[in-house]
Amino acid sequence: MTPGMARPQRMRVGSPAVLAFGSNLGDRAATIRTALDALRAEPGLRVEAVSRLYETPALKLDGIDEEAPAYLNAVARIDTVLDPLALLALVNRVEDALGRLRTERWGDRTIDIDIVDYDGIVSDDERVTLPHPRAHERAFVLVPWLDVAPEAVLAGYGRVADLAAQATDPVTPYTAESLDGTNGGDR
Repeated sequence: MTPGMARPQRMRVGSPAVLAFGSNLGDRAATIRTALDALRAEPGLRVEAVSRLYETPALKLDGIDEEAPAYLNAVARIDTVLDPLALLALVNRVEDALGRLRTERWGDRTIDIDIVDYDGIVSDDERVTLPHPRAHERAFVLVPWLDVAPEAVLAGYGRVADLAAQATDPVTPYTAESLDGTNGGDR
């Protein structure tokens, strides 16, 4: 190598993925923002686009729980060199760092980060199912996804726009707070 010349860097090609964020405890918007910032700081992952925030009622195993705090939800389109299991481990570490407790299935939580789609892969691996189970019927995932990928397709289910039109859970744009921190704090 010629003195003074930089060593060539190999470019690693990543895979596209979609992550869904939900929070119904504490400062929900700040928690989602902090989770996104933590992911942005990780090598091997680039956040390409983030949806608006949406507010949704808490959905429990037996349906909507009007007594539970409402959720804020968002979706991020990412590019990553991490494989699905490594990506799952990363999002679980971020959840844990933000106080996520796993005591009740579908219980209230400070943060939930799901891998909704990973490069269109369909997998029933016991550790990570792709696409995420029930994503095809959840407006709180599908509607924000359309913000970042209007032509998206969910492997095995079809166009996200068509799926969102069929989903029945209520989703309301949350205008009091954006993910860049403008317009004040969480209500």
